[in-house]
This record gives sequence, structure tokens and C-alpha cells, in this order.
Amino acid sequence: MSTPVPTVFVSHGSPMHALRAGATGRAWSALAMRIGRPRAILVVSAHWETALPMVSSAAMPETIHDFSGFPQELSRLRYAAPGAPDLAQRALALLAGGGLAASANGCRGLDHGAWVPLRYMYPDADVPVTQLSIQTALGGPHHLRVGRLLAPLAGEDVLVLGSGHMTHNLGEWIQALRSGRAAPTLEPMLGPAATYVDAFRGFVGDALRQHDDVALAEWRERAPAAARAHPTEEHFLPLLVAYGAAGANPAVERVFDAVDSAVLAMDAYLFTPSA
Repeated sequence: MSTPVPTVFVSHGSPMHALRAGATGRAWSALAMRIGRPRAILVVSAHWETALPMVSSAAMPETIHDFSGFPQELSRLRYAAPGAPDLAQRALALLAGGGLAASANGCRGLDHGAWVPLRYMYPDADVPVTQLSIQTALGGPHHLRVGRLLAPLAGEDVLVLGSGHMTHNLGEWIQALRSGRAAPTLEPMLGPAATYVDAFRGFVGDALRQHDDVALAEWRERAPAAARAHPTEEHFLPLLVAYGAAGANPAVERVFDAVDSAVLAMDAYLFTPSA
């Protein structure tokens, strides 16, 4: 029996990471070297929200430039990985087997939550990729359940990659831009974290290492400064899917812990399924 593929959560940062990711990009590259080349990748991105789970069955997914106000250089980038229609059907079957209604979308491409980190993890774009949407209105328990239903993929040489953010208060990040503490056209400014950022990611890290599913599912109510760390929930939920997809009691390792402009925690986690 082959060794299960770990699951991963990354904080994908500003779209500018696609051009100049600095230490974050180096960490993503090192992470992929540890994992190796999987048969296929299933990305759960904060930037695809639907009412019910949906998987892209596109054979050649387009590169979606779902942002504005950035240099034209960004809009010319392409990540031309092949799609993974077979994986999409497998994911649908696993969700259906657990009683979750889900559907396929034959047109959905790869949003920047997917292709920005993948440019560093698998720069040759030669690993088939598909995406699974999130359901922001359904909260933490739903996304842990989705992850657990997808856990068999780890034994099928599939990398489940959650892409969101450990903290994601864009209002405060924009304030940092205006004050000169951040520069969107330069390498991300990594440095000390705001007090609430450290408190929030400390809570999450402890819950992950202790396999406290209740604390994770109820993070909005339990985590310190949750509303400030995540004024909206979509960037946190991919973490729950990635963690759940590693099965029960995985080994938990934080593999990157920098903070961009004091407020955007760039934490990345590796979840290794139990033997």
C-alpha cells in the first residue's frame, strides 16, 4: 500500500505573490519538494463560493484573473495545468457517498487562490488540477465533514490543497498600504504580527495539534478576535477541509508562519495522515 499524501493549507496572500512571493514562495517550493509530485491536485480555494459543493470537471481549466487594481503583468500570467475530470468525478462520488449533494461545473477555471501558490509548488504546470468550492453560509462543521469525506484521496496519490488565509482583514491591510507599511508592487513586507493576529493563530494552532474538532468547528464563537481576524469567513474554511481530508488525528506541522504587514498571517500547515 502506498504512503498517503499529506494534505496542505496555505495562506495565498495578495495576487502579487504570483510575481514576487519572497520567503513565502520559497516555503511553498520547499513544501512541494517534501510532498513530491502527486497524481493530481484538488484545490479548495477561498475564491470559489457556491451554495452547495461543486467540483470543476474542466479538461483544460483557464487561468482566472479574479482581481483588479494590480499591474498588467499579473493579468498576462497563465498557469496552464491540465484539468482532472476523473478526480472531479471521484470527489463527487465521495461526497455523495456521505450524503452530501454536489455537482460538476465543466467551465470553472483556476482562480488565484489556486494558481498563485501552484506557480511555486509545481511550476511546470504538469500535474492535473481541479477545484472544489466552499459554502460559506454552511460554516465550520460542514467543511470539516467535507474534508473527512474526501480523506480517501490521500491514499490515491491526490494532494488536497486548502488555499485561504490564517487571518484576512483586508481593511486593516489597506490601512497598512496607505500608511506605507505595505507595498503591493514589491515583495510582501514580512514582520511582527499585531497582537490579535498572534492570539487568533495561536488558538487555531493549538486546536489543530490537539485535534479539537469542536474548537475548530466553532472557531467563530471560540477563537479570540475571530471577527477581526476574519470579518468574513471564506478565507478560513479551506483550512478545515484540508485538515479534515487528512483523516482522524493527523500529524500537524506548521511549515510557514510569517505575517505580511502585521495583519495578514501567512501560516501554512502540513497534515500527515496517521498510519
